[in-house]
Amino acid sequence: MAGVGVSAFSKKPRSLEVAAGAPAVFEAETERAGVKVRWQRGGSDISASDKFGLAAEGTRHTLTVRDVGPADQGSYAVIAGSSKVKFDLKVVEAGSSSAATNGPAAPDDPIGLFVMRPQDGEVTVGGSITFSARVAGASLLKPPVVKWFKGKWVDLSSKVGQHLQLHDSYDRASKVYLFELHITDAQATSAGGYRCEVSTKDKFDSCNFNLTVHEAIGPGDLDLRSAFRRTLPGSQAPLAAPGLHRVLLHSDSSEDAGVLDFSSLLKKRDSKLEAPAEEDVWEILRQAPPSEYERIAFQHGVTDLRGMLKRLKGMKHDEKKSTAFQKKLQPAYQVNKGHKIRLTVELADPDAEVKWLKNGQEIQMSGRFSRPHPHTPSPLTGSAPPPEKKLEVYQSIADLTVGAKDQAVFKCEVSDENVRGVWLKNGKELVPDSRIKVSHIGRVHKLTIDDVTPADEADYSFVPEGFACNLSAKLHFMEVKIDFVPRQEPPKIHLDCPGRQPDTIVVVAGNKLRLDVPISGDPAPTVIWQKTMTQGKKVPAPDAPGDAGASDEWVFEKKVSEAGADKETEAQRGHGAVPSPDPVLSSFPISGLLAIAEAAEASGVQRGPPPPRPSPQLLCETEGRVRVETTKDRSIFTVEGAEKEDEGVYTVTVKNPVGEDQVNLTVKVIEPPKIHLDCPGRQPDTIVVVAGNKLRLDVPISGDPAPTVIWQKTMTQGKKVPAGSAPDAPGDAGASDEWVFEKKLLCETEGRVRVETTKDRSIFTVEGAEKEDEGVYTVTVKNPVGEDQVNLTVKVIDVPDPPAAPKISNVGEDSCTVQWEPPAYDGGQPILGYILERKKKKSYRWMRLNFDLLRDLQHEARRMIEGVVYEMRVYAVNAIGMSRPSPASQPFMPVGPPSEPTHLAVEDISDTTVSLKWRPPEREGAGGLDGYSVEYCQEGGSEWVAALQGLTERTSMLVKDLPTGARLLFRVRAHNVAGPGAPATTKEPVTVQEILQRPRLQLPRHLRQTIQRRVGEPVNLLIPFQGKPRPQVTWTKEGQPLAGEEVSIRNSPTDTILFIRSARRTHSGTYQVTLRIENMEDKATLVLQIVDKPSPPQDIRVTEAWGFNVALEWKPPQDDGNTEISGYTVQKADKKTMEWFTVLEHYRRTHCVVSELIIGNGYYFRVFSHNMVGPSDKAATTKEPVFIPRPGAGPSRPPPGALGQPKISWLKNGLDLGGDARFRMFSKQGVLTLEIRKPCPYDGGVYVCRATNLQGEAQCECRLEVRGEEPAGPGWQSGRGPSCSA
Repeated sequence: MAGVGVSAFSKKPRSLEVAAGAPAVFEAETERAGVKVRWQRGGSDISASDKFGLAAEGTRHTLTVRDVGPADQGSYAVIAGSSKVKFDLKVVEAGSSSAATNGPAAPDDPIGLFVMRPQDGEVTVGGSITFSARVAGASLLKPPVVKWFKGKWVDLSSKVGQHLQLHDSYDRASKVYLFELHITDAQATSAGGYRCEVSTKDKFDSCNFNLTVHEAIGPGDLDLRSAFRRTLPGSQAPLAAPGLHRVLLHSDSSEDAGVLDFSSLLKKRDSKLEAPAEEDVWEILRQAPPSEYERIAFQHGVTDLRGMLKRLKGMKHDEKKSTAFQKKLQPAYQVNKGHKIRLTVELADPDAEVKWLKNGQEIQMSGRFSRPHPHTPSPLTGSAPPPEKKLEVYQSIADLTVGAKDQAVFKCEVSDENVRGVWLKNGKELVPDSRIKVSHIGRVHKLTIDDVTPADEADYSFVPEGFACNLSAKLHFMEVKIDFVPRQEPPKIHLDCPGRQPDTIVVVAGNKLRLDVPISGDPAPTVIWQKTMTQGKKVPAPDAPGDAGASDEWVFEKKVSEAGADKETEAQRGHGAVPSPDPVLSSFPISGLLAIAEAAEASGVQRGPPPPRPSPQLLCETEGRVRVETTKDRSIFTVEGAEKEDEGVYTVTVKNPVGEDQVNLTVKVIEPPKIHLDCPGRQPDTIVVVAGNKLRLDVPISGDPAPTVIWQKTMTQGKKVPAGSAPDAPGDAGASDEWVFEKKLLCETEGRVRVETTKDRSIFTVEGAEKEDEGVYTVTVKNPVGEDQVNLTVKVIDVPDPPAAPKISNVGEDSCTVQWEPPAYDGGQPILGYILERKKKKSYRWMRLNFDLLRDLQHEARRMIEGVVYEMRVYAVNAIGMSRPSPASQPFMPVGPPSEPTHLAVEDISDTTVSLKWRPPEREGAGGLDGYSVEYCQEGGSEWVAALQGLTERTSMLVKDLPTGARLLFRVRAHNVAGPGAPATTKEPVTVQEILQRPRLQLPRHLRQTIQRRVGEPVNLLIPFQGKPRPQVTWTKEGQPLAGEEVSIRNSPTDTILFIRSARRTHSGTYQVTLRIENMEDKATLVLQIVDKPSPPQDIRVTEAWGFNVALEWKPPQDDGNTEISGYTVQKADKKTMEWFTVLEHYRRTHCVVSELIIGNGYYFRVFSHNMVGPSDKAATTKEPVFIPRPGAGPSRPPPGALGQPKISWLKNGLDLGGDARFRMFSKQGVLTLEIRKPCPYDGGVYVCRATNLQGEAQCECRLEVRGEEPAGPGWQSGRGPSCSA
């Protein structure tokens, strides 16, 4: 399979630079057609509009940006699948390229770094301004660093946000950097001095500029309310009683009083801005808390914060106390809504005039505001206005007419359950007793009067507490008079459920509907059947005679509104029709689905006054299916073959002169579910969809009640997996063998698959169909009446799977054979052919090898370059498209066979072996050689025998086990990945017979002189020789055979080796090696010298001491280390410090004089001996210190320090080293030392130590040479550099 990171684009859009006003066109090509492509700008999708044009044709997709402007410049992207490609659009002004070329270039050597400095600017409050700085970049290797400051220290990079932005750009044509400071919504605090600093690696420049912010003249400067003020007639002084601080001026009475004054609008306004009053920043800082110091300093441009704090510290904070108030108001108060609040102040002068202000306006004392106490303190009391309460009356009390001993009930319903009220009788509160009861349940208030008497006739009212409303009604007392009438029985309908609300009768469509209603009444009642329809008018049947047989007509009424009507029209009253009750449907459920459907239908009942009923329409039994049969005791309504139009509310009304009765019957006609398809055959119909496209199965359905839709898919393997069950799905065993898609079980959040079901259709949708989505889908619709089912076969066709990796064979110099196998899945369509591609191994570009599809499963690829490693891959193609590429083949290299080896020769011959050697062929092939094969055959024969199984990589070979005396021909072939090349054959037959050769030692030149090795080093002496047959090798030392395990001898047919793992002094001596063949021999002599460090010198002593000098003498060491002594090292040490300093190095004599010693000090001396190995491990040291005596005669010299401490200075090549930290200079006991840390070759030179005092100066010098390796020996200390002492 292809790798995960394969791009979906075969051609990607590129960034463009377009002139303003011209269109910009971006093109992208996808790997295959039908891919959904999205274009984005700034992360948001682009849709087709007047500005943007989107086009797609096959695999080519185009985005066109019309009339390009600066606003269109930015980053764009195109997305296909998981691949996203970004590109940019740059808009340039027309002719800007030439202008940039011909325009003024950046100066070659500007003064400073700025080409253009920021200039001073002015802006009004709320406006925007931009400061620009241009920096020449022609001579800069890196972009310069620019910082913007306000004042002296505020770095604006930390203030970047909504109102301050920093931008930078670079113009490649003019090589100038542009830096911008953009300030938006400027405030008064933005004013002040600014600074721009630019710096590079070795340059720095800065400039200052100022920003002035002016106050803006806006609508806020003109107070229209004050311009239209009214002048009060008469005096405007507040009305106040003596001694009271109270104003009795109501706002509602004075709001419209007076005459409008327009004089302020006629005044001439100065167009110039008035300069704001200068503020004292120190007064602001003195009053502000310390946490606000930084903000105030920034606003007023104070840059020296430290000086500002010092000055504030010296200033005294004077608290300004009010002289009028002894106690002031608090900053804030809090009070609950509807409660009172009391504000109190204390006055220093009780007779002072007090005014209370709210939001700057004087408070007029009224019912809400009062000042009850005129003396100190002065309080102000206010009450919040009571909240407005509203009470809604759902049901008011109605007038009642009640007979004696009856019960009278007044009832009302209000919107608030917590409201309580009072019942009044003729305006007086009614007191409950045993006969009068008052109740309150929820929102219902009820007054009940038992055993009504004539005294109870009055006006009754209900008054809710806290609300301004009154519900009234009148109770009328009716006296009953008994008159004799003949016996009559009112009509009545006898049903098991005779409720006034309609009962539901359910009938299946096509079955017979029979409504049998028992009735009674005397005289025989007239029966009227009515039906409430959804459209049309209601037609009552004319009144029939009073006998039983004459009332056999029925009437259908059509429904005007879902709430019905509760009044009769004038036409109804003229025909004597019985009014129909409100058709509010209330039924008992037959199934859960039917209950939901009818409840939804019943929820359409509306409140409010109903519209008048339409005029009725008469229907007779001659129409066929519908008929009414009425007898004395029952009325039967029959409908043959019920249809959907027959359902509705049927009203049965019976009436006679005594009275009437009425019952509503709701008839529900249900239909079995059905699926309506063009090809609803029971055999599966096939629906073909291309992979990646949207699969949408739209199935029209019908049925009443609305059926439940179940989508099922049969799996292809194993058991069918259940996905859930529908609410009404039967629980049979077969249901567990399926998985179910249902609207309630699968929602859109679950991904690709969703089911949407409406009343008349069910839609099954799969976004981006895949191979796993194909199969047989079963659609089942069910309701209580029955079910219907249809099978739909879905086949998903796609591009084929990629083939397996191709195999490479028959690799030639520029060709090979490629073979592959068909893909495992052909995508549901037959394979039309294959496409072959190749690429170089280190390349990412694949090249197509065929333009016509390949029908076969192999192909011979040609025209390849020898020595280049290639890879092959193949695509499978069907009618849908091209598959993904197969995995790449194993890398291979087209190579030709090599040429024949050169210079084949016989190197050695024995009785059974022949040694051959040769050189590599001139042409090996690009892949290199795999090895050589060696063969031989008898002279005159044609059968070649392999001398070695396999190949050898060496250019020589010893052919063994050959017959003695045979004459053989030999040939050698070179092999590479292309196979064997041409053979190289010996020119003459070779006779297998050994040849006698005199022994001869080939002693190397470096072994002909004394061989020196240090103790512990290994000794490895290799001496090559010649001779046939193989000679005998013998080693001796000083004429004696070598013995012991420390010395080992290793011999081969061509050389001998003397090896000592760790040399010792005893291994020194003369060694002799002898080479013998029968009576012939050859000898060689070697001298081996093992050397070691010498022992220390002997008998060191001080022979004489005079002045500042000491003479030393010693004897050579007892052991010179088996080599010549090369010299001695003499060192001295002061007795006080015991720090050793080298006096002489590489000294070859056994006596010396040490001078320049300090008078009065004692010294020790020691001597190391040296040879070629190194210094001795120990030194010979004097046992007693040698003291330098003071001279007894001569002119007196001032004591040390009398002339002042000398000044010491060190110089190198005439330069003073006092300021260099790499050199350490110190003095101890008169010894001056210069130490160099980590010396390097540049530290070599002449060093001078100079001492100066009042008498003069003295100096000494030495030469230092720094070598590559650090010498090991005295005077060098581990981890430190060399030191010079004076």
